[in-house]
Amino acid sequence: MKDFFKKLGNFIWSKAFGINFAVLILVYLGLYYGLQAWLKSTTNHGVEVNVPNMVGKNSNNAKALLNGTTLQYEVLDSIYKPDVVAGTILSQDPKATSITGVKVKEGRRIRLRVSKRTMLVEMPNLIDKSQRFAEGVLRNREFRYTLEYKPTKEADGAVLEQWYKGRKIEGGEKIPIGSKIKLIVGRNEVGILQDLPNLSGMSIVEAQREVERMLNMEFLLGVCQGCVTPEDSSAAVVFTQSPEWTEGATVESGGSIVIMARMPGEEIPQ
Repeated sequence: MKDFFKKLGNFIWSKAFGINFAVLILVYLGLYYGLQAWLKSTTNHGVEVNVPNMVGKNSNNAKALLNGTTLQYEVLDSIYKPDVVAGTILSQDPKATSITGVKVKEGRRIRLRVSKRTMLVEMPNLIDKSQRFAEGVLRNREFRYTLEYKPTKEADGAVLEQWYKGRKIEGGEKIPIGSKIKLIVGRNEVGILQDLPNLSGMSIVEAQREVERMLNMEFLLGVCQGCVTPEDSSAAVVFTQSPEWTEGATVESGGSIVIMARMPGEEIPQ
């Protein structure tokens, strides 16, 4: 064992070992610095750049904001912000160097999240639901709405139809948040007593307007005595009506009022 260590020591301190060891060190250093030089020339290894602050800017200008750098960007997501200009950059990753103090390698991709002012929301099915319930659902989903009432005997206070942009809309269809919905709500307006107007002496148009102001009443023209042209109808006046008017007379809603008119100078038919 003693001879082994003696021979090993002689070998380590020999000229041949020193030469081989020096050559090995030179080869290692040559490979290391050669690899570093190659990486630097082909991949910009070790080169770092500042990340600009893009938050608050419009994504349409993102390319210009990165002009002069090799940095790239991509929009990861759009977030609903109705009070912010569409396309405004809300966040970026990585954050700006001015905030973090950290630089990034050239060619790094900046991930952005931007604002949008609209969002598709599913239209609920409100048919046969009560008016109060339907209004609550629309408010929760941030829809605007208007109400119209339709006479009915069987669905008082319930939604009969739902409309969007002039067409009926089914539940489940996705439309922009904030859209205006029109609800047609049933209202039991049949059998309600109301004053019966005296239409005698009115023109046909005046009588029709008077009836239309009533609650759920239908206007019918029975006879226009002596009327031949539209001008004749405009000049004709009402001489009788059904139901007949008397002082304090009433009529139930949901019915009709029939008038008979004549041209001035025409005899009243018996």
